[in-house]
Formats: sequence, C-alpha cells, structure tokens
Amino acid sequence: MRRRTGFEIELMAPPGASRRTLAMDLAGRCGGSVRPVWHSDSEPSLVPGLGRFLHLTQGFEVLRPDGALLCTLVDDITLLAGLDPKAPPLPGWFRVLTDDARLLRLLARHSDPAGTIGTALDEVAALWGSRVQQFGGVYRLNDAGDVTIALASPLGGERERPCEIITPPLTTDIEESLEELLAPARELGFTIPYEAAVHLHLDGAPFRAPHALANLVRLFAHWREPLRAVLRTNPACRRLAPLPGPLVDAVAKNPTYDDLRAAAAEGELTKFFDVNLTQLLTDTPIRDTVEIRILPGAIEAGPIVDRAALVELLLERCLDPAPIPPGGDVEMLLELAAEVLAGRA
Repeated sequence: MRRRTGFEIELMAPPGASRRTLAMDLAGRCGGSVRPVWHSDSEPSLVPGLGRFLHLTQGFEVLRPDGALLCTLVDDITLLAGLDPKAPPLPGWFRVLTDDARLLRLLARHSDPAGTIGTALDEVAALWGSRVQQFGGVYRLNDAGDVTIALASPLGGERERPCEIITPPLTTDIEESLEELLAPARELGFTIPYEAAVHLHLDGAPFRAPHALANLVRLFAHWREPLRAVLRTNPACRRLAPLPGPLVDAVAKNPTYDDLRAAAAEGELTKFFDVNLTQLLTDTPIRDTVEIRILPGAIEAGPIVDRAALVELLLERCLDPAPIPPGGDVEMLLELAAEVLAGRA
C-alpha cells in the first residue's frame, strides 16, 4: 500500500545553535523562507494545586519558494539530557503559559510568535480590558478579578536547542525528502538526543473499520516486546506505555467501533502510548493519522525508511478481516510482514 507518510524526528542542536539555526539554513538552501509559529505542549507545574501548565513555545515553518511547506521545527519537552538547566535565556527566546486549553488557543491566535516577550500578551490584554504587569523578566496578565490568565516568561535552560522536525505528508521519494532535511542538520552538528524517537504517521481513515482498529490494538498489545525488539525502541524514550487494559480486553472478541471507543474512554487513552490511536476514535480528528511512536531516534534517512517500511507491512496486515494472531517472537513477527509482502507480489 502506498499511503501518505509523515515523520516527526527528534534532534538536538549543538551548544550555541538552535532550531532557528536549522530553519534558516534549510530555507537558504532551497531559496525559501522561514515563518515563526507557535507550538503548544504541557509541562508539570510547581504551583501547589495546579497539575500542569500549558505553554506556547517558538517554532518555525520552512517554506519553499512557491510557499509549499518543507517542514516545521518545534521544541520537544521530553528532550532533557545534555541541556544546562541553569543556562540563562538567550535574547528573543520566550514562552507563553496558561492553565486552560481554551485560553491557550486564544493566546496562540492573538499573540505573535515573531514578536517580543514584552508585547506577547498585549493583544489578549486588550480583549480582557486589562493591563500586562511586569515582574522582573516575567510578564503577567490578570483579569478584572486579579486571577492570572497568562504569563510570558524567558525561555532558559537551553530550551532553544531541542528540535523536532515535522514533515508534511510524503508520498514519493521519501528517503530523498528526509535527507533534504537531515543532511543539513548533520552538517550543522545536530545529534540524536538521548531520549530520542521517530514518530511515523500514516493515513488514519482505513483503520477506522472495526476489524482494522481491533487488529491495531492486537498488534501493539500482544506483540509489544517483539515490535520493540525488531524496531530497536529507545528505552530512554519518554511518554511511551502499553495500551490500556480495557481496550486490550475489548479485542478478545469482535468489537464494534462503539465498543472500542467506550473501552478507550474507560482506559483513559491518550496519545502517549506506543501507538497513538486517539485520532481514530474521534469524529473530529485534528490530524487524521495513526501515529507509531516506538521507532528509535535517527539522523539518517535510510534506517528511518527501512523501519517505516516494516511497520507499513504490519499495518497492512491489520486491514485484513482475519484477527491478528496471538503474540509470538521476533521471527514470527517478521513472518507476518513477509506474508504481506508476498501477497503484494
């Protein structure tokens, strides 16, 4: 099967460089341009009673001369090893924080990622009829009841160095397309982070059929260890976990789509499992893909494409109405993929 394929590749810039460095280099090579964008994520909060902060950090879209997207470069908060947490913020680098997802979307819409920390909250302050207050290097916006809406804070700890490359959907010349991004990164001294992973995205629509979705669950639940062994999953990679028990239990029979949605809700399914199925279980997907999260970090296209090809064969097997058999060893897993390849021939 040839489907649109997308990748997220985690890299680390050398000291003194940043994801902006790579963005400018890529744009210069293709005669394109760079457009600052916001990237949203969450992080643990040190404030008592507040479990997490939602934040916007600075990312960069690299555009070809005709305006087509070459890639997007963003932060990844799971990349920590080798960074100096005490390093002072570099000029121009900051983040915007809040504790409500609706506010975060509002902030992303009304704050300029190409602007300055001093003006980051001004437009939202006008919406609230409020005034931004400054406390040292931090800017705070409160509402009329003196409840904090958002903060703009300098980005320290070398957080400009983590760089996740997000590709647009690719259909042809995938290895060449990846090397167009990775060869310059290697030349600039970017490396594979200690916690690195590569995430593979494939079209989600075919996997919404109940039998295909159930087979996906069977593959990643019952063949978890062989998959991780053959793909060489990085043991230091964060935000990976086996699929939740209620969802795995549901595929013991022949569940309906509604059965699988209910089991996913009971198991509190999120994107942070070995495979991200969340976009298959909603009527309003943000990114209509199934995301494979257990590929190891890499900075050369060849190994990425080879592992993606194996995963693609296994996912093609999931489309067969016959249930994926119970788990086995690595040799049996490779036999599953070989059967699909033989069927293509």
